[in-house]
Amino acid sequence: MLNRRSSGPRRGSRTVGAVLSALGLLGLSLASAQPAAAATPLAPLDASAYTLTAGDFNGRWAAINALEATGRVTSFPDEPALSRVLDGNGHTGRAGLCHTSNLDPSYGANGFCWNTTDDTSDVWTPQGFTGSHDAQPGGTWNGKHVYIASWHNPDNTRARITVVDNSSPAGPPVYNHILLVDPYGSGTTANFRAVGDPTSGARPFPGAHADGISWYGNKLFVATGHQIQVYDLRHLWKMDNSSSAVGVVGGKAHAANQNWALPMIGIYSNAAAGAPCSDTSPATPCLTSLSLDRNGTDSLVTSEFAAKGGRPVVRWPLNATDGLLETDGANNYTGRVTANAAYRVPIWKVQGAATDGTYYYFSGECPEYAGTTDSDVPYCIHRAKPGEAPHVVTQAPPLTQNLSWAPSSGRLWGLNERANHTSGKRVVFSLDPPA
Repeated sequence: MLNRRSSGPRRGSRTVGAVLSALGLLGLSLASAQPAAAATPLAPLDASAYTLTAGDFNGRWAAINALEATGRVTSFPDEPALSRVLDGNGHTGRAGLCHTSNLDPSYGANGFCWNTTDDTSDVWTPQGFTGSHDAQPGGTWNGKHVYIASWHNPDNTRARITVVDNSSPAGPPVYNHILLVDPYGSGTTANFRAVGDPTSGARPFPGAHADGISWYGNKLFVATGHQIQVYDLRHLWKMDNSSSAVGVVGGKAHAANQNWALPMIGIYSNAAAGAPCSDTSPATPCLTSLSLDRNGTDSLVTSEFAAKGGRPVVRWPLNATDGLLETDGANNYTGRVTANAAYRVPIWKVQGAATDGTYYYFSGECPEYAGTTDSDVPYCIHRAKPGEAPHVVTQAPPLTQNLSWAPSSGRLWGLNERANHTSGKRVVFSLDPPA
């Protein structure tokens, strides 16, 4: 069995016999694989047409500094980021693929599941996925294999993340939920509200669908509609969990009965929250998935969901020094970000995109189920090199969402959102795709 801690062997680490066997299976698989959309290629687009504008970092930092300086929130500035939620305490998940995954067994599929409450929840739905393999080139965070998922609630008025310690090779994963919050004000009037709270005032409204998520150093990026929100993991706040309120009320900090909250530090956006997705001038695609690409210039990768495909996958450059997106401003919390690559994706209902530097991988509708309204049919993982037509690598769990490439192990990670409110259908998975 593959070691969950190490996420399986790197490419090329199988025995010769296993490789030959896998190649034989691969030959059969690719011989019968169908292009995603009638041999339509992953076509290059003019990347300069895609831009994001930085917004209101200074105001949020003023509120964060005031809340922490006055002790109105409990923070841990002298401890490594996330250490308080990686201490072995929290919710206990389940090791292994506890539901049917549809993944090709020859690709060494493995993973874990949430506990029954989160697996069957109709209040919270998982969307994005990232891990310490994104945060650090070595693949671990303070010596641990850590994963983070993003979730939204039904009316998109709240968003949360889940931090998972998956380091134990034998035991189940342990995880904690953290509410995403938006700080505002200054001095003694500084406070915070839930991300997605419609009373957000004059600033750009922070969406809460929490589509995609990516971890880069101490920064956490969350894509939602027309925004990439930025969070700093060094500012984790301990909450009083006795109230459903959000904010400082009666001298106590609350986060809707959650134990933890994480404040937003800024936003990059290409249009107002709720605006239509557009691929014309100006190009304002919706950002409905997020992953990290460490090949060449470190970049974030976004894609857009569309029933019949044809929407862009876009790479946005990062600055390795401050961990923010690279802008044309005097610093990276002002100015505009210009994409460094973009391609048109012919796959239907793309929910996630990631790249290993050679191929782009997409989670989307399987060709044989194109146009279906049955949410229990398998999704597919497709891949393509730029300029070539995508082909199916394997079927995947129904309604597979974001994907994340782990360069430290050569594995592709993902999760699905499909819920069965009785027995559950949600899994977090990884596989070693064919070279």
